[in-house]
Amino acid sequence: MKITGMHTIVVGNPWKNWLFVKLTTDEGITGLGECTYGLGTRAVEAMLEEIRDLVIGEDPTQIEGLGDRWRKALFLVHGPIISAALSGLNIACWDIAAKAAGLPLYRLLGGRTRPRIRAYANGWYQGPREPSFFAERAAEVVAMGYTALKFDPFGHAYQFLEPAEEKKSLAIVAAVRAAVGDETDLMIEAHDRFSVATAIRIGRLLEAYHPMWFETPVLSYDIAATLEVARAIPVPVASGERFTALQQVSELLQGRIVSFVQPETLRIGGVSGLLEAGAVARSYGAWLAPHSAQSPFTTAVNAHLGAAIPNVLIQECFDDFHIAWARDVLSGCPQVVQGYLQPGEQAGIGVELDELEAARHPYSPKHRLRLFEAGWEWRGSQPT
Repeated sequence: MKITGMHTIVVGNPWKNWLFVKLTTDEGITGLGECTYGLGTRAVEAMLEEIRDLVIGEDPTQIEGLGDRWRKALFLVHGPIISAALSGLNIACWDIAAKAAGLPLYRLLGGRTRPRIRAYANGWYQGPREPSFFAERAAEVVAMGYTALKFDPFGHAYQFLEPAEEKKSLAIVAAVRAAVGDETDLMIEAHDRFSVATAIRIGRLLEAYHPMWFETPVLSYDIAATLEVARAIPVPVASGERFTALQQVSELLQGRIVSFVQPETLRIGGVSGLLEAGAVARSYGAWLAPHSAQSPFTTAVNAHLGAAIPNVLIQECFDDFHIAWARDVLSGCPQVVQGYLQPGEQAGIGVELDELEAARHPYSPKHRLRLFEAGWEWRGSQPT
């Protein structure tokens, strides 16, 4: 089998533009991958075009050999733009290989290690940054069947949290905990916001609400700072969504201070990269909780991976809170049922992208989250 064509499709989701890569082959089998990278959409498209000659004519079922050659051709660089492009290509090749074998992806990866994957909700708090609103929405999410949910209560804070903002942030956490009770897990997201000193202070105050974890309290790339915070606070720390190399996963976990690592499938190397990250985490007795703030297609990919990787603990999921037309563009994506995901049984990843429908939602540079600007929690739905 040979790859005969490669093209990209951009879908203008208001939170961020979704970027997909589609491979065609001389045997009529196609493969779909996702390369979404926030405001890097055009840069990743250009990267894919740059390496087109390394893709066309190759056998897509020789996945590991292809990936090795691409990394070497790019002089071993693993920055976010290159990683997004190569991750998407890797996913598309796995889609083709599984279709060629006539198997759902998870079976090609070794079969199930669990019947279903627990999911936690994100993207559910589109509205005012007020404790009453967060509490009301959290109760609605739990009523949908979710047993875990994540949220960022910290507004547009950066490095420091002023006393009034600290009080409001903790009031939001307290309101959510009161609304959902003690049986629901809460993940407190910080989006890389804080200095070490501020993160330690906030982490200690969060203990009263017994969160499952405090996520990315400091800059994700600063592993030393992450470990300093993790040592100093009584609640678990989770990080790793920005990692583009397995060495970073190992560096985060090797002190056995952090037990939750969150590689993003579209950064760490696609299907192959997440499998490897799971193995690295397992060697340290740590859990994998894959980050996913992308399209429902990546949810489908992660459902296959979550079924196959033994130490996946829980899967992030935005899908019930995406724009209403998302499932018109992407069909075959799994849905969360009573708080759990299952991979589909169709050959490959099992998702089809409707390019005509996608064309109705074009790219815009305005499609982005402004995480350090007031009102970002509305995700573009704020009334004027």
